[in-house]
Amino acid sequence: MNEVDLIARYFAPLAGPEGLGLGDDAALLTPPPGCDLVLTADALVAGRHFFAQDPPESVAAKALGVNLSDLAAKGAEPLGFLLTLALPPDWTEGWLDDFSKGLGTAAKASGIALFGGDTVSTPGALTLSITALGAVAHGRMIRRAGARVGDLLYVSGTIGDAALGLIQRRAQVEGRAAPGWSDDFLVERYWRPRPRLALIPALNRCASAAMDVSDGLIGDARALARASGAAVELRLGHVPLSPAAGAALSADPTLFDAVLTGGDDYEILCAVAPDHAVGFEESAEALGVAVARIGRIAEREAILGSDGAPVIFGRDRFSHF
Repeated sequence: MNEVDLIARYFAPLAGPEGLGLGDDAALLTPPPGCDLVLTADALVAGRHFFAQDPPESVAAKALGVNLSDLAAKGAEPLGFLLTLALPPDWTEGWLDDFSKGLGTAAKASGIALFGGDTVSTPGALTLSITALGAVAHGRMIRRAGARVGDLLYVSGTIGDAALGLIQRRAQVEGRAAPGWSDDFLVERYWRPRPRLALIPALNRCASAAMDVSDGLIGDARALARASGAAVELRLGHVPLSPAAGAALSADPTLFDAVLTGGDDYEILCAVAPDHAVGFEESAEALGVAVARIGRIAEREAILGSDGAPVIFGRDRFSHF
């Protein structure tokens, strides 16, 4: 199958009007009136960010989800996306059919369409990159920098599920016995991020700074505070855990570091001024997104366990290199 046929068969059905039928050399986008464009891109490589054996639908969902999570953290409503796909020598039409269907399902769920991109072959590992575009009211994008000492730190959803799912999935791929605490929910959380697009209105009203938790809560919280010239105070006993993650920690307390530094959470971490805290919590609840207060922006760092004692981590986040 040549490139023209491949695009026509698998990706043209996913295109929006901005993509011009994927028959031109570029897409054409008119931004909404009074809005700035927000752009983000993430690359995923088989063997580094997902397993080559993972279901193609989940690879597609993850590739799009991680980008939409970035837009949500900036308070930007998604408009569409570009896809670059480098296929290894052993690709099959069945794999690509499942991948494109998974991508279409994920895009439809978020109300967006494909604008265009590129498809090539590679002698190396399967590699894909998505560039997502969003819109936010002019001058209102939520940056990492912007938090002030005294602002409260919130996180959406639950933390650590995907990191535990990765441990479980690696055992499956390597043919080892699954950990005793295994739960299919955890692998699903690793495969399919849940970009918190529903939280955008609350973030736009209340957040002074925000980012998504992609590389690990501890490292990302430090990064958010550092961008604002401050430090972070975290209360680890307040970090929200799913029942599955709580059960895993009860069975094996050594998983504590992985839960807090493993990454792939794709939840929203944000700073909120104290006088906006109640409004933020009420807005999040009304929007159907659980949020938990886990600390604050401070002058000096303090990462405290449930007993109030300082906790030290050997590493604080996932490294892409």
